[in-house]
Amino acid sequence: MFIQTETTPNPATLKFLPGQDVMAVGTADFPSVETAEKSPLARRIFAVGGVSGVFLGNDFVTVTKEAETAWDHVKPAILGAIMEHFQSGAPAIEGEAEAAHATHTGEDGEIVRQIKELLDTRVRPAVAQDGGDITFHGFDRGVVYLHMKGACAGCPSSTLTLKMGIENLLRHYIPEVTEVRPVAA
Repeated sequence: MFIQTETTPNPATLKFLPGQDVMAVGTADFPSVETAEKSPLARRIFAVGGVSGVFLGNDFVTVTKEAETAWDHVKPAILGAIMEHFQSGAPAIEGEAEAAHATHTGEDGEIVRQIKELLDTRVRPAVAQDGGDITFHGFDRGVVYLHMKGACAGCPSSTLTLKMGIENLLRHYIPEVTEVRPVAA
């Protein structure tokens, strides 16, 4: 098994490409070892030490290291942990995955549907190339709230991505949108 790695715009995060599916559907974010209870893959990566976050995508794993940890020290062990996981045949996530999107109704229902469609077709594929994900959190009085995951969480470029990229895109197609704001996990 050959696992490729790619840098991301976030210097604390690397993207690992194992050459096979990681998640069949959706994504999974593990911002701490405590949240990784249902993921054998994330638990194995956290066991390396020096890891502060694991994000699982369709065909990639992004790993965020602790500030005081050097990539030279943990990257080989993370590669080994990912390889061991795939050789074990264990699932990335145990049990059933939760639905990625809740349904919205009411007068904002059509606006929310349009926002989610633009995020799913235009934004999320581009962000996934950098090892992250952005998901819809809410819409209230013109403000769209988004949750940034994986390499996007804590990335120095994330504010620019939100304001200059996503906000401009959504405002262009949906006049009811006035602003985009990030939300914490």
